[in-house]
Amino acid sequence: MESFSDQPLAGHSAIVTGASSGIGEATARYLADAGASVALAARRVERLEALQDDIESSGGTAIVVETDVTDRDQVQALADETQSEFGGIDILINNAGLMPLSYMKNLHEEEWERMVDVNLKGVLYNIGAVLPVMTEQESGHIVNISSVAGRRVMPGGAVYSATKFGVRALSEGMRNELGPQGIRVISVEPGAVDTELPETITDEELMDDMEGLMSGFEILESEDIAQKILEAVASPQRVDVEEIVIMPSGQAT
Repeated sequence: MESFSDQPLAGHSAIVTGASSGIGEATARYLADAGASVALAARRVERLEALQDDIESSGGTAIVVETDVTDRDQVQALADETQSEFGGIDILINNAGLMPLSYMKNLHEEEWERMVDVNLKGVLYNIGAVLPVMTEQESGHIVNISSVAGRRVMPGGAVYSATKFGVRALSEGMRNELGPQGIRVISVEPGAVDTELPETITDEELMDDMEGLMSGFEILESEDIAQKILEAVASPQRVDVEEIVIMPSGQAT
């Protein structure tokens, strides 16, 4: 029976976007603990540097690359620096995202555009930056963070869900095209997680209506998602985990 070693990702390199908090931060820690050299990407450099210090004090390897995923040049610079520092790019955790939920009738149009820019275009920019490297290597693992909202749409979540449905469709198409080339693709779809995402909501009407929706069950921790991601990317090359849907036990929608 196969089992993971203490550092199943030793010798591997990874990029984690949105690494300054939440799922991204937790995943970066898990990957580094598993032996991967990790490029930490986000806009909040001071948080990335604190995370880098934690990783390195535990014996891991990390670099900090200030990155706005809506800027294609910055995303390319992230990939270039990762390859230069670590000699390749084995894993991309496409995690950066926004969730400013709002009712359509309240016309939060700038927030709609920002979600498309970050949740869809940012994902595409990162894929475009790493694919040439992974194609040349004939190996790689791309983890796109979608959401259970990419399967189920609740009032106030139309645009956010549209972006996450898009990430699911993108992931499926990528698997079909890239799998034969040795590049594995996973769509990770969490339910309610204790992250900063709800802090981006500005629609006061929706916030009033949401009170109590998250009561009555224990929501997930970022570490719950990070653990499942690690298990998937540390699997043997013959194993292709296509989707991970992970929900709180008591969450109905």
